[in-house]
Amino acid sequence: MNYVSKTVLTAIAVGPILSAAALCQSNTPAPPPTCSSEEYRQLDFWVGNWHAEWDNGDGTIGQGENHITRDEFGDCVVYERFTGPGLNGMSVSTFFAPASVWRQAWVDDQGGFFSLIGGPDRSGEFDFVLNNARLSETAPHRRMVWDDVSEGSFTWLWQGRANSDEDWADLWVINYTRMEE
Repeated sequence: MNYVSKTVLTAIAVGPILSAAALCQSNTPAPPPTCSSEEYRQLDFWVGNWHAEWDNGDGTIGQGENHITRDEFGDCVVYERFTGPGLNGMSVSTFFAPASVWRQAWVDDQGGFFSLIGGPDRSGEFDFVLNNARLSETAPHRRMVWDDVSEGSFTWLWQGRANSDEDWADLWVINYTRMEE
């Protein structure tokens, strides 16, 4: 095989690889957001270590702990680890800038999974409302609300209703107090 033939075969063999590499480079996604805008700070009040207490409905008081950090994934994600009698779970929350909403995914050792979406409402409360593509008007709706938020405490409400015509009802109310560091 002569030099010209080898050069042509090399160009035929290597050309598509170089073209694919150039195409990948030209379609490289933009770097991830810096997560430094004020919207990413809306859950900063929640970061820390919390003692959780609730009424079990039978005259006893349930207790647990909730550890909230930004350490696991940097400033873009709020990471939650909840431990309590009979329930251990975790969530990740992030602000989704293209839609200007917060998203949260919760999983637990009971097989629970919730995908939540929301953000501050006009009254200043902070709602996450269950977001499920299969949710119909007659399926149960769920949401969580942080209420009475201060530096050292807040009330967390897990609420539900059977359909959008009903008022929200408290299903689980947890009082949080910040642990001493």
